Amino acid sequence: MPAATRLARDLPPARFVLDHLGKPSLGRADLNDWRRDPRALAAKPNTTAKLSGLVTEVEGGSWTAVDLRPAVEHTLDVFGPDRLMFGSDWPVCLLVTSYVRWVAVFGDLLAPLSDDERAAIWQRTASRVYRLAPS
Repeated sequence: MPAATRLARDLPPARFVLDHLGKPSLGRADLNDWRRDPRALAAKPNTTAKLSGLVTEVEGGSWTAVDLRPAVEHTLDVFGPDRLMFGSDWPVCLLVTSYVRWVAVFGDLLAPLSDDERAAIWQRTASRVYRLAPS
């Protein structure tokens, strides 16, 4: 991730998306080593992050929202909702969960946010970053 941060710094017109939040090792008590990298990348205004692929990063394959919350909250803090987007990691997520469960738990994790912030993560950020036509 330090190389990606340097690349984002050196190519300001380019857009960069951190997929799977950089694959943090979830379910561990200490994520401090992982936290440093998204923070550095988020300091570059041409970067966004995709909230995807998290359920397969929990050790042992059994996960709950509690396991995911530290990574989601950290990236909300450093990127903000307008630079985060939902991602499913389908069909890989099917190794440890159903798509329906992933979406439901993700919705629960975003519940404390405002309607506008949730709309940014669910749709607006991806539409802007990937230059999708409005629906």
